[in-house]
Amino acid sequence: MTSPHDASTLIDPTTRYPGPPFDTPKQSAPGTVQKLEPPADHGETSYRGHGRLAGRKALITGGDSGIGRAVAIAFAREGASVVINHLPSEQQDADEVVQRLEGEGATVRSIAGDLKDEAFCQSLVDRAAQAMGGLDILVNVAGRQTHQQDIASLTTAQFDETFKANVYSLFWLCKAALARMPAGSTIVNTASIQAYQPSDILLDYASTKAAIVAFTKALAKQVAQKGIRVNAVAPGPVWTALQPSGGQPMEKVREFGAQVPLKRPGQPVECAPLYVLLASNESSFVTGETYGVTGGNPLP
Repeated sequence: MTSPHDASTLIDPTTRYPGPPFDTPKQSAPGTVQKLEPPADHGETSYRGHGRLAGRKALITGGDSGIGRAVAIAFAREGASVVINHLPSEQQDADEVVQRLEGEGATVRSIAGDLKDEAFCQSLVDRAAQAMGGLDILVNVAGRQTHQQDIASLTTAQFDETFKANVYSLFWLCKAALARMPAGSTIVNTASIQAYQPSDILLDYASTKAAIVAFTKALAKQVAQKGIRVNAVAPGPVWTALQPSGGQPMEKVREFGAQVPLKRPGQPVECAPLYVLLASNESSFVTGETYGVTGGNPLP
C-alpha cells in the first residue's frame, strides 16, 4: 500500500514541465500549437476526468489551442457537451481537438468565426445552444495580445482590435448567453496577471484584462439573484502559441517564465482544473472572484 507521503506520489512543480531557455520558432498570428517547441501540454494524455460536469453544456472560445484547448479537453472528459469557437485560420487545430474528443465518445463541435463581430457573437451563442440542446456554461478564453515597445507605436487600430477581441466580445457573448441560461449556470472569464502587474510592452492587452476583472465582479453581482455565477481565472505566463506569434518579443519568449518563483511557464493543462472547479457545482458559493494560476506571483 502506498503511503500518502511516498515519493512516487509527489511531483516537484519546478521540474514538472520544461523551463527556459526555449528555442521555439517565431509564428505569424494567431499561431498554432503545431509549431510550439517544446510542445504544450493541453491535457491530451495527462488530464483525467471524474464526471464533475456530467450533463452540462459548455461554449468555450479559443478552444482550438492554448488554455481554451485544455479547458475543452477537461470539460469533455468531465462529461460536458462542448462547442469550441476559433478563427477560420485555426481550423486545423480545432479539428484535431474535435477528432480526439469525439474518438473518446464526447459530444464536441467547432464553430469558426471572428469574435470581434457582434452579430457573429450572437449567432455563435444561438448555434451552440441549438447544437447542444441548451447552454449552461460560457467560458471566455479567446484573446488578442500584440506587444508594442512604446505608446507611440501603438496604433488606434490595434488598440481598438484588442478591446474588441478581449472585452467587447466578452460583453456580447455574456449578454447573449444570459438570455438563455437557467439558474445554476456559470460564466468563467479569462483575466491575467497583467491586470495586476502590467508589462510596459502590453499596454492595450493589460488594460483589457483589468477591464475583465471589473466586468466579472460587476456582472456577478447583477446576476447572482438569478442563480448564475460569474468568476474569472487569471493566468501568469503560460506556454501557448500566443507568445511567439507576436504576444512577446522573441528574446522574451526565449526566457519565458524565468521570472516567476517556479522558474518556468505554466502549461495550459495546469489552468484547466480551475475552470472545471468554477464551472462545477463544487464552487456553488463562489462568485465574483478571480483566481490566479501564476507560478508564484500572487494576485493582490
